[in-house]
Amino acid sequence: MRVATYSTTEDIVAQIQKLSQRQSRLQSQVSTGQRIFQPEDDPAAAGRLLGLNTESGQIAQYQSNATRALEVSQATYSGLQAFKDISDRAGELATLGAGAQSPDAYKAYAKEVNQLIEQTVQLGNTKFRNDYLFAGTAVATPPFNVTRVAGDVSAVTYAGDAGQTAIQLSPSSSIAPGTTNTTNVGLKDFLNNLVALRDALNVGTSAAVTAVQPNLDTSENLLVNALSEHGAIELRIEVNQKQLQTRSDQVTNLVSKEADIDLPSTVVKLNQTSTAYEAALSSATKILQLSILDYLK
Repeated sequence: MRVATYSTTEDIVAQIQKLSQRQSRLQSQVSTGQRIFQPEDDPAAAGRLLGLNTESGQIAQYQSNATRALEVSQATYSGLQAFKDISDRAGELATLGAGAQSPDAYKAYAKEVNQLIEQTVQLGNTKFRNDYLFAGTAVATPPFNVTRVAGDVSAVTYAGDAGQTAIQLSPSSSIAPGTTNTTNVGLKDFLNNLVALRDALNVGTSAAVTAVQPNLDTSENLLVNALSEHGAIELRIEVNQKQLQTRSDQVTNLVSKEADIDLPSTVVKLNQTSTAYEAALSSATKILQLSILDYLK
């Protein structure tokens, strides 16, 4: 004849506690959809998840960098396009001036070019997110300084630097979405070419206007090249964004495979554990109520 002992009681209580813990863990998994809450739940998967979460954070940072780079590139492209529009009109006025016949026509063209100069100076000192766009890395300094005579711009100097701010797009690549020093200095030259055109128109001779046209053509070519370059930069950033999004989706799927539960299977396990827990409680209640007198009857 066997009599329940203290050791038997401990075993019963331990089994009930184990079932209770398993039930609680399964309930948490069903309610959250996650199967790992502590590293010890699945050490190997927890290690993989740690690596995936680190990569996910890096991807998010590169995505943010790419967004910023694209915004700068788009703002730069827009500015260069505005320069190009001014250059186109200046070329038209130079052609008109070269064939002008009256002093009044020369003066009218000169006045319009003077307005183009003011517009271009303002455009050259454009800010984006409180940084000067065409200043290299000296983004806190207005890049184009002007000298005036009787209120009109007589000369322009470049006050930016030769650097370019690079933005990291991946562990192994970066991009400089702003203009190059060649372009920035060329914008300064373009401004001075506009001044020369205005002054030639004020002189009022076809020869004077014709003499400045080659320099205007040089500026036009520089702007066309700069626009082409920045179109390519924008394309590269957009391709990079797509690649980052694809990898982000892949990492999300991998995290889901490692961390997410199989809901139907987990619900079945929860029901089985709950049934076992209730049965264990019922059995324990009956067993622990027995005493030696029950066996002596």
